[in-house]
Amino acid sequence: MKFTCTQENLNKGLGIVSHIANRNITLPILNNVAIKAEGGVIALSTTNLEIGITASVRGKIDQPGRFTVQARLIADYVNLLPKENVEVELNGDVLHLKCGNHKTSVKGVSSEDFPTIPEMESEATISLKTAELKEALAQVIFAVSVDETRPEISGVLFYFNNKTLTIVGTDSYRLAEKKLTVKSDLTTEKSLIIPLRTLQEVYRILSDDGTAEIEILINSNQILFKIAGEVELTSRLVEGQYPDYQQIIPGDCRTKAKVKTAEFIRVIKSASLFCKPGINDVKLNFDLTKGTLVVSSLNSAVGENVATVEVDGTGDNNEAVFNYRYLLDGLNNLDSAEVSVELVSESAPGILRPVNGGDYLYIIMPIRQ
Repeated sequence: MKFTCTQENLNKGLGIVSHIANRNITLPILNNVAIKAEGGVIALSTTNLEIGITASVRGKIDQPGRFTVQARLIADYVNLLPKENVEVELNGDVLHLKCGNHKTSVKGVSSEDFPTIPEMESEATISLKTAELKEALAQVIFAVSVDETRPEISGVLFYFNNKTLTIVGTDSYRLAEKKLTVKSDLTTEKSLIIPLRTLQEVYRILSDDGTAEIEILINSNQILFKIAGEVELTSRLVEGQYPDYQQIIPGDCRTKAKVKTAEFIRVIKSASLFCKPGINDVKLNFDLTKGTLVVSSLNSAVGENVATVEVDGTGDNNEAVFNYRYLLDGLNNLDSAEVSVELVSESAPGILRPVNGGDYLYIIMPIRQ
């Protein structure tokens, strides 16, 4: 194997794929990146047996071949090279790299034992803008449970219905839902649960380019993300049934109030300094007759904090106590200058929505007093 490509391209490709090559003692080959040079394309692949990523890099191939070396080692090394052409040549079980006045030799192993990332037979294809998916993932995946004892909520729900993709994440204390319009050849409704780690990798890879598109190919137990025609990420799906979260969304809210998001965040942060340790409780008291929201917290060992902000609301006066961290998570992901806060009672879930529209919903469970 012998090829030449630019440092920028090789560095970008290795940076994408090397992230999932963790230290694996039982199967050391999983620590490696498989480098395949063929037909004018250098394909870089890694897998942890649940996720497989392949990034294609353009280059001049003098001699085709395939080999594997430690992913983190070669990624870190190439990242430090000058922005010049990198010449790569395999000699026995040693990969030689040359770039400007830099030369190195990296020992590796044959690619024969490297797990094959399976070709996926697709049942349907969905496409949308990469920037839209990246924003949607940012608004949802922070709310997903990291406790794998309940695998159905340690993943993210992707629900396809006609031309709408609904993305949902929850940890049973709060829930985030985002709806996107997509292009799809699906003729029926389809629900998938995608592992959180998979979508964290997709989010990391996605660009903010407003014109680029991503293709999503699905079947009964796998999903494939084709990103900008250069990266393919394949993942297994989580088995199980996602909870029927619709039943916890309050139907008729007694209190609805619009609050300036930046001001709301500021008073929540100040109140957080006086919360009870481990409880993180902040009280919201809506007095709609006065057009005010009073945010308060009390810690007998530290002191008390009370702040009042103006609101524009309808309905009854109301109050509830919430975990300030969960409130801030929701507010920071709204992407709206104003937030609509909806309450039923002090024991029912509260709802945050962006006032400027946007198909986003954030539900937070109250702290019962």
